[in-house]
Amino acid sequence: MAKILFVITASDHWTLADGTRQPAGFWAEEAIGPYQVFKEAGYEIAAATPGGVPPTADALSLTAEFNGGEEGAQRMRTALREATELAEPMRIEDVTIDDYVAVFYPGGWGPMEDLPDSAASGKLLTEWLASGKLVSLVCHGPAALLATIGPDGTSPFAGYRLTGLSNAEEKLNGLADRAKWLLQDRLVGELGADYRETEPFAPHVEVDRTLYTGQNPGSAVPLAQELVKALS
Repeated sequence: MAKILFVITASDHWTLADGTRQPAGFWAEEAIGPYQVFKEAGYEIAAATPGGVPPTADALSLTAEFNGGEEGAQRMRTALREATELAEPMRIEDVTIDDYVAVFYPGGWGPMEDLPDSAASGKLLTEWLASGKLVSLVCHGPAALLATIGPDGTSPFAGYRLTGLSNAEEKLNGLADRAKWLLQDRLVGELGADYRETEPFAPHVEVDRTLYTGQNPGSAVPLAQELVKALS
């Protein structure tokens, strides 16, 4: 059975400009929604994190506020417990690309902390792109692409049309003024991406060659569905 790899942040916080640690991790909706789409389509799932550390779901993403009420929150918590593959990751360095048909990076504030500086993740993404297999990232997940910038200041993802959480959305999240940097700014200014956005928190997916990206949490399931269509 074909496999899809989830690469997930190992961080349980995001360090803000004043040194404050914002509790974070991966955003549950952005992992569980695609996980369910892939499983229903018949794919096996494996996971990897920096250092093989079991990932932390952002506690906010498991609350009633972000799940349409307490019933939805309980469904999300239950789904997360049942997604046992995500709780038992390997080290990114131990991934063999040939074992998988695609890679998926969920977002959350955690990826802003560790993935932009993860050499292992950057190497994996660079090699995955070169392999011709599908690469997908959602919301803050594209922060991982910053680790593909080489010593010469260039990335193999430069010029690709993509999306990710917008500056406008980060401002609405309430942390933009306290952040060390904003994702959209670095994707454009450092990665050299052809960044696209839609209105805040509306589903939005961009596909350019083998790169699939989603702008925000509501884009995670549509992104996964696009990936399944491309793989079928």
